[in-house]
Amino acid sequence: MFKFLTSYFSTDLAIDLGTANTLIYVRGRGIVLDEPSVVSIRTDAVGGKRTVQAVGVDAKQMLGRTPGNLQAIRPMKDGVIADFTVTEQMLKYFIKKVHDTRMLRPSPRIIICVPCGSTQVERRAIRESAIGAGARQVYLIEEPMAAAIGAGLPVAEATGSMVVDIGGGTTEVGVISLGGVVYANSVRVGGDRMDEAIINYIRRNYGMLIGEATAEQVKKKMGSAFPGAEVLEMEVKGRSLAEGVPRSFNVSSNEILEALTEPLNAIVSAVRMALEQTPPELGADIAEKGMVLTGGGALMRDLDRLLMEETGLPVIVADDPLTCVVRGCGLALEDMDKLASVFTNE
Repeated sequence: MFKFLTSYFSTDLAIDLGTANTLIYVRGRGIVLDEPSVVSIRTDAVGGKRTVQAVGVDAKQMLGRTPGNLQAIRPMKDGVIADFTVTEQMLKYFIKKVHDTRMLRPSPRIIICVPCGSTQVERRAIRESAIGAGARQVYLIEEPMAAAIGAGLPVAEATGSMVVDIGGGTTEVGVISLGGVVYANSVRVGGDRMDEAIINYIRRNYGMLIGEATAEQVKKKMGSAFPGAEVLEMEVKGRSLAEGVPRSFNVSSNEILEALTEPLNAIVSAVRMALEQTPPELGADIAEKGMVLTGGGALMRDLDRLLMEETGLPVIVADDPLTCVVRGCGLALEDMDKLASVFTNE
């Protein structure tokens, strides 16, 4: 009886549990939560007990700025769980946040996106952390499929659709036809790898050390996949490795383009590999309709142009690429009977 009550007062959820951000879609209400996948943990001096201090936006502001007894953790790495306990706490917090009921602990049905390259163990960890966070039932859907549904591609028809989802930890390339994934590949290159490349480039060429948050700002403001007509400049603050004191210096968009060459090449080769492995009939459909870019990485300036030049195919950036995956997840949730084939078997 109690189980029936908790399920009656719970709303079904679709969750895009990303390396950088977690988005939640509630059945009938749309996207209700979009927060960074960051948790800050306080460790007590006596007894060493760990307690959650902040989750999401508040915790992200603490990254790289915490004292010794406080730790800001990103529990997801490369699209999969790196810290099981913290992920469970984060999911618990988000699920509670989107449920208005205060009386009963929510136990919703949940659909979660998983990278297509994740192992059975990684998928089981995601499923178990959702159950530990209070889920009644957990369904998994592969990210390329969710992104394709969210981008409005005809996934159920006998025609090939290609989607490239560039997230924080992984880039997923998928070819979809007749409600199933014909080809899927996941490379562990995404927004985080790009930030890392910028940090390393600035350390090598300027002898300066900058943090992840600064690197992300530089990427958003000046990141480009193709040399632009105008060269942008930005003042960056960091710590001089030689002097050990804070300094500011200027970087140009051409230097950032040079820094991003390696991760961008990895994305291009993943797309090329997908095209090589695609059956010829579906390849003909893709050549006609082109590929669709989704995920936060799709917002990078001229990335579509780079892929167009490298493959010779039309490239379309999806509307609102950041929420594509969670919207696709939500559509699968709204129409579970019709889209039953899109869920993965463990």
